[in-house]
Amino acid sequence: MIISLSTGCLFTLPLRRIFELAAESGFDGVELIINQDFQRVNAVKLIRSLQAMATIHSIHSPFMLLDGWGDPMESLKLSIELAAACDIPLVNFHPPSWMGFEIGFWRWLYSIRDFQKELGLDGKVAVTIENMPWVGKLKINPNILSNTQQMIDFIREHNLYLTFDCTHMGSGKANFINDFFMFYESGRIRNIHFSDYGHGREHLLPGHGILPLIRFLNHLRNTDYQSTVTLELDPSEFPKGEHIILESLKEMLAFLRTETTPQTDHPRAHAHEVY
Repeated sequence: MIISLSTGCLFTLPLRRIFELAAESGFDGVELIINQDFQRVNAVKLIRSLQAMATIHSIHSPFMLLDGWGDPMESLKLSIELAAACDIPLVNFHPPSWMGFEIGFWRWLYSIRDFQKELGLDGKVAVTIENMPWVGKLKINPNILSNTQQMIDFIREHNLYLTFDCTHMGSGKANFINDFFMFYESGRIRNIHFSDYGHGREHLLPGHGILPLIRFLNHLRNTDYQSTVTLELDPSEFPKGEHIILESLKEMLAFLRTETTPQTDHPRAHAHEVY
Protein backbone atom coordinates (compact mmCIF):
# COMPACT_ATOMS: atom_id res chain seq x y z
CA MET A 1 0.00 0.00 0.00
CA ILE A 2 0.99 3.61 -0.55
CA ILE A 3 1.15 5.56 2.72
CA SER A 4 0.42 9.23 2.10
CA LEU A 5 0.20 12.36 4.26
CA SER A 6 -2.64 14.84 3.83
CA THR A 7 -1.46 18.44 3.77
CA GLY A 8 -4.47 19.13 6.01
CA CYS A 9 -2.58 17.50 8.89
CA LEU A 10 -0.28 20.51 9.09
CA PHE A 11 -2.20 23.27 7.34
CA THR A 12 -1.00 25.80 9.92
CA LEU A 13 2.50 25.49 8.41
CA PRO A 14 3.64 26.84 5.02
CA LEU A 15 2.79 24.44 2.21
CA ARG A 16 6.40 23.88 1.19
CA ARG A 17 7.34 23.01 4.76
CA ILE A 18 4.58 20.41 4.88
CA PHE A 19 6.07 18.75 1.80
CA GLU A 20 9.53 18.84 3.33
CA LEU A 21 8.28 17.18 6.53
CA ALA A 22 6.43 14.51 4.54
CA ALA A 23 9.63 13.69 2.66
CA GLU A 24 11.88 13.86 5.74
CA SER A 25 9.61 11.53 7.72
CA GLY A 26 9.56 8.95 4.93
CA PHE A 27 5.97 9.05 3.66
CA ASP A 28 5.46 7.78 0.12
CA GLY A 29 3.97 11.14 -0.79
CA VAL A 30 1.12 13.52 -0.02
CA GLU A 31 -2.51 14.29 -0.66
CA LEU A 32 -2.64 17.95 -1.62
CA ILE A 33 -5.65 19.95 -0.49
CA ILE A 34 -6.29 22.88 -2.82
CA ASN A 35 -6.44 25.89 -0.49
CA GLN A 36 -5.76 29.62 -0.41
CA ASP A 37 -2.18 29.06 -1.64
CA PHE A 38 -3.72 28.37 -5.07
CA GLN A 39 -5.46 31.72 -5.45
CA ARG A 40 -4.04 34.08 -8.07
CA VAL A 41 -1.02 31.88 -8.87
CA ASN A 42 0.15 29.65 -11.71
CA ALA A 43 -1.16 26.42 -10.18
CA VAL A 44 0.80 24.10 -12.50
CA LYS A 45 4.05 25.87 -11.73
CA LEU A 46 3.36 25.71 -7.98
CA ILE A 47 2.55 22.01 -8.10
CA ARG A 48 5.65 21.22 -10.14
CA SER A 49 7.79 22.95 -7.51
CA LEU A 50 6.09 20.90 -4.78
CA GLN A 51 6.53 17.66 -6.72
CA ALA A 52 10.27 18.25 -6.65
CA MET A 53 10.06 17.68 -2.86
CA ALA A 54 7.53 14.83 -2.62
CA THR A 55 5.22 12.80 -4.84
CA ILE A 56 1.61 13.96 -4.96
CA HIS A 57 -0.62 10.89 -5.05
CA SER A 58 -3.93 12.73 -4.91
CA ILE A 59 -5.56 16.15 -4.99
CA HIS A 60 -8.44 17.11 -2.72
CA SER A 61 -10.72 19.51 -4.57
CA PRO A 62 -11.45 22.74 -2.63
CA PHE A 63 -14.12 22.42 0.06
CA MET A 64 -14.30 26.20 0.44
CA LEU A 65 -14.77 29.02 -2.06
CA LEU A 66 -11.47 30.21 -3.53
CA ASP A 67 -10.84 33.16 -5.83
CA GLY A 68 -10.62 31.98 -9.41
CA TRP A 69 -11.89 28.45 -8.70
CA GLY A 70 -15.63 29.06 -9.08
CA ASP A 71 -18.42 26.97 -7.60
CA PRO A 72 -17.99 23.33 -6.44
CA MET A 73 -18.57 21.98 -9.96
CA GLU A 74 -16.05 24.31 -11.55
CA SER A 75 -13.47 23.77 -8.81
CA LEU A 76 -13.74 20.00 -9.27
CA LYS A 77 -13.24 20.31 -13.03
CA LEU A 78 -10.24 22.62 -12.53
CA SER A 79 -8.76 20.21 -9.97
CA ILE A 80 -9.04 17.33 -12.44
CA GLU A 81 -7.47 19.39 -15.24
CA LEU A 82 -4.64 20.35 -12.87
CA ALA A 83 -4.12 16.72 -11.86
CA ALA A 84 -3.97 15.63 -15.50
CA ALA A 85 -1.49 18.38 -16.38
CA CYS A 86 0.78 17.35 -13.49
CA ASP A 87 0.41 13.54 -13.77
CA ILE A 88 -1.45 13.18 -10.47
CA PRO A 89 -3.63 10.05 -10.61
CA LEU A 90 -6.57 10.90 -8.32
CA VAL A 91 -8.88 13.78 -7.39
CA ASN A 92 -11.27 13.61 -4.43
CA PHE A 93 -14.29 15.78 -3.68
CA HIS A 94 -17.06 16.17 -1.09
CA PRO A 95 -20.69 15.48 -2.07
CA PRO A 96 -23.26 18.29 -2.02
CA SER A 97 -24.71 19.48 1.27
CA TRP A 98 -28.49 19.33 1.48
CA MET A 99 -28.30 21.38 4.66
CA GLY A 100 -26.29 24.03 2.79
CA PHE A 101 -28.90 24.11 -0.01
CA GLU A 102 -26.37 23.09 -2.66
CA ILE A 103 -29.22 22.19 -4.99
CA GLY A 104 -27.40 23.13 -8.21
CA PHE A 105 -24.43 20.99 -7.25
CA TRP A 106 -26.78 18.14 -6.31
CA ARG A 107 -28.58 18.23 -9.67
CA TRP A 108 -25.28 18.45 -11.56
CA LEU A 109 -23.89 15.44 -9.68
CA TYR A 110 -26.81 13.28 -10.78
CA SER A 111 -26.56 14.57 -14.36
CA ILE A 112 -23.13 13.01 -14.88
CA ARG A 113 -23.61 9.54 -16.36
CA ASP A 114 -19.96 8.43 -16.28
CA PHE A 115 -17.56 10.40 -14.06
CA GLN A 116 -14.43 8.68 -15.30
CA LYS A 117 -15.29 9.25 -18.96
CA GLU A 118 -16.87 12.70 -18.73
CA LEU A 119 -14.67 14.25 -16.02
CA GLY A 120 -11.73 11.88 -15.50
CA LEU A 121 -10.48 12.27 -19.06
CA ASP A 122 -11.22 8.64 -19.97
CA GLY A 123 -9.40 7.22 -16.97
CA LYS A 124 -6.36 9.50 -16.89
CA VAL A 125 -7.50 10.78 -13.48
CA ALA A 126 -9.53 8.67 -11.03
CA VAL A 127 -12.39 10.77 -9.63
CA THR A 128 -13.46 9.85 -6.08
CA ILE A 129 -16.26 11.03 -3.82
CA GLU A 130 -15.83 10.97 -0.03
CA ASN A 131 -18.26 9.69 2.60
CA MET A 132 -19.11 12.49 5.02
CA PRO A 133 -19.57 12.76 8.83
CA TRP A 134 -22.52 12.90 11.18
CA VAL A 135 -22.31 16.05 13.31
CA GLY A 136 -23.88 17.81 16.28
CA LYS A 137 -25.81 16.50 19.25
CA LEU A 138 -28.51 15.09 16.99
CA LYS A 139 -25.96 13.26 14.81
CA ILE A 140 -27.15 14.62 11.48
CA ASN A 141 -25.27 14.04 8.25
CA PRO A 142 -25.63 17.31 6.30
CA ASN A 143 -24.53 15.78 2.98
CA ILE A 144 -26.37 13.65 0.45
CA LEU A 145 -25.56 9.95 -0.04
CA SER A 146 -25.01 9.41 3.69
CA ASN A 147 -26.50 5.91 3.53
CA THR A 148 -23.82 3.37 2.64
CA GLN A 149 -25.92 1.29 0.24
CA GLN A 150 -27.28 4.41 -1.48
CA MET A 151 -23.75 5.70 -2.03
CA ILE A 152 -22.61 2.31 -3.36
CA ASP A 153 -25.52 2.27 -5.79
CA PHE A 154 -24.73 5.81 -6.91
CA ILE A 155 -21.01 5.29 -7.50
CA ARG A 156 -21.70 2.09 -9.44
CA GLU A 157 -24.38 3.67 -11.61
CA HIS A 158 -22.28 6.77 -12.35
CA ASN A 159 -18.84 5.10 -12.61
CA LEU A 160 -17.46 7.03 -9.65
CA TYR A 161 -14.80 5.86 -7.20
CA LEU A 162 -14.63 6.33 -3.42
CA THR A 163 -12.32 7.84 -0.84
CA PHE A 164 -13.30 6.02 2.35
CA ASP A 165 -12.91 8.24 5.43
CA CYS A 166 -12.62 6.30 8.70
CA THR A 167 -13.40 9.17 11.06
CA HIS A 168 -16.38 10.28 8.97
CA MET A 169 -17.92 6.81 8.94
CA GLY A 170 -17.00 6.30 12.60
CA SER A 171 -18.79 9.50 13.59
CA GLY A 172 -22.06 7.76 12.77
CA LYS A 173 -21.10 4.14 13.45
CA ALA A 174 -18.26 3.49 15.87
CA ASN A 175 -18.06 -0.08 14.58
CA PHE A 176 -17.66 0.95 10.95
CA ILE A 177 -15.85 -2.11 9.60
CA ASN A 178 -18.97 -3.71 8.10
CA ASP A 179 -19.63 -0.54 6.09
CA PHE A 180 -16.02 -0.51 4.95
CA PHE A 181 -16.38 -4.05 3.61
CA MET A 182 -19.60 -3.11 1.83
CA PHE A 183 -17.66 -0.40 0.01
CA TYR A 184 -14.64 -2.65 -0.49
CA GLU A 185 -16.71 -5.38 -2.10
CA SER A 186 -18.04 -2.81 -4.57
CA GLY A 187 -14.50 -2.61 -5.97
CA ARG A 188 -14.69 1.19 -5.87
CA ILE A 189 -12.30 2.27 -3.09
CA ARG A 190 -9.21 4.07 -4.39
CA ASN A 191 -8.12 6.00 -1.28
CA ILE A 192 -8.57 5.70 2.50
CA HIS A 193 -8.46 8.65 4.90
CA PHE A 194 -7.15 7.31 8.19
CA SER A 195 -7.77 8.85 11.63
CA ASP A 196 -9.70 8.27 14.86
CA TYR A 197 -12.99 9.72 16.11
CA GLY A 198 -14.37 10.27 19.60
CA HIS A 199 -16.25 12.65 21.89
CA GLY A 200 -17.58 14.64 18.93
CA ARG A 201 -14.10 15.29 17.52
CA GLU A 202 -12.87 14.17 14.11
CA HIS A 203 -9.40 13.37 12.73
CA LEU A 204 -7.79 12.30 15.99
CA LEU A 205 -4.61 10.29 16.46
CA PRO A 206 -5.24 6.53 16.67
CA GLY A 207 -6.04 5.77 20.29
CA HIS A 208 -7.33 9.28 21.03
CA GLY A 209 -10.84 8.24 20.02
CA ILE A 210 -13.12 5.23 20.14
CA LEU A 211 -12.75 3.57 16.73
CA PRO A 212 -11.39 0.00 16.35
CA LEU A 213 -8.54 1.13 14.11
CA ILE A 214 -6.12 -1.71 14.86
CA ARG A 215 -8.84 -4.21 13.98
CA PHE A 216 -9.66 -2.20 10.85
CA LEU A 217 -6.03 -2.30 9.69
CA ASN A 218 -5.83 -6.00 10.47
CA HIS A 219 -8.80 -6.54 8.16
CA LEU A 220 -7.40 -4.17 5.55
CA ARG A 221 -4.07 -5.95 5.21
CA ASN A 222 -5.90 -9.23 4.61
CA THR A 223 -7.66 -7.76 1.58
CA ASP A 224 -6.23 -7.21 -1.90
CA TYR A 225 -6.27 -3.44 -1.41
CA GLN A 226 -3.08 -1.94 -2.87
CA SER A 227 -4.02 1.71 -3.24
CA THR A 228 -3.42 4.68 -0.94
CA VAL A 229 -3.88 5.04 2.81
CA THR A 230 -3.77 8.74 3.66
CA LEU A 231 -3.09 9.95 7.18
CA GLU A 232 -5.49 12.85 7.78
CA LEU A 233 -5.21 14.34 11.27
CA ASP A 234 -6.27 17.62 12.85
CA PRO A 235 -3.17 19.83 13.34
CA SER A 236 -4.03 20.14 17.04
CA GLU A 237 -3.16 16.44 17.40
CA PHE A 238 0.50 17.25 16.87
CA PRO A 239 2.82 18.64 19.56
CA LYS A 240 4.38 22.09 19.27
CA GLY A 241 7.75 22.35 17.59
CA GLU A 242 8.63 21.10 14.12
CA HIS A 243 11.33 18.70 15.34
CA ILE A 244 8.75 16.98 17.58
CA ILE A 245 6.20 17.00 14.74
CA LEU A 246 8.77 15.25 12.56
CA GLU A 247 9.32 12.53 15.16
CA SER A 248 5.56 12.11 15.55
CA LEU A 249 5.18 11.68 11.80
CA LYS A 250 7.92 9.05 11.77
CA GLU A 251 6.18 7.15 14.59
CA MET A 252 2.82 7.29 12.80
CA LEU A 253 4.39 6.09 9.56
CA ALA A 254 6.11 3.18 11.34
CA PHE A 255 2.77 2.28 12.95
CA LEU A 256 0.94 2.32 9.61
CA ARG A 257 3.63 0.32 7.82
CA THR A 258 3.63 -2.30 10.58
CA GLU A 259 -0.14 -2.64 10.65
CA THR A 260 -0.57 -2.80 6.86
CA THR A 261 2.28 -5.25 6.12
CA PRO A 262 1.07 -8.87 5.74
CA GLN A 263 2.27 -11.00 8.64
CA THR A 264 3.67 -13.59 6.26
CA ASP A 265 6.03 -10.95 4.89
CA HIS A 266 6.95 -9.09 8.04
CA PRO A 267 6.90 -10.10 11.71
CA ARG A 268 4.35 -8.07 13.62
CA ALA A 269 6.03 -5.41 15.68
CA HIS A 270 4.59 -3.63 18.71
CA ALA A 271 4.57 -0.08 17.39
CA HIS A 272 0.80 0.09 17.79
CA GLU A 273 1.04 -0.29 21.55
CA VAL A 274 2.06 3.35 21.96
CA TYR A 275 -1.28 4.32 20.42
